[in-house]
Amino acid sequence: MAIVPWLLVFFNQDGIGNVTKVLYVEHNDDNLYMLKTRLELRGGFELLAAEDSEKGCRLAATEHPDVILMDLEMPDNDRWEAVRRLKNDPQTRDIPIIGMSAHAVESEREKAIATGCDEFDAKPIEFESLVATIRRVLASHK
Repeated sequence: MAIVPWLLVFFNQDGIGNVTKVLYVEHNDDNLYMLKTRLELRGGFELLAAEDSEKGCRLAATEHPDVILMDLEMPDNDRWEAVRRLKNDPQTRDIPIIGMSAHAVESEREKAIATGCDEFDAKPIEFESLVATIRRVLASHK
């Protein structure tokens, strides 16, 4: 029995058709495009994008993603405010957040976790590592 190639898009590695809805809050169009393309090619992921923190918080409340990838270098006045808002909102507080930053020093990771991120991942994105982080965070929230 042959598998129709377009069907593979609907199946992630567990093979049961679960699609992981990812909200990526990122102001850099190139980063958004790269991650969206890579996740779509991999299959099993649906990527929602927000170019600013305000839109990201609104999308999180209305779309209820499985996980949020939050750029911690947004040009907002307080780059940590969106994480605090999401974790204080009853509609979004249980959505795991992976903070992402090019400042891959331990103090940045510690601040991200202390502010409410469930995990931290360094930029530039190492794709397989990020996918593993997403799966690990989701597994710990089930």
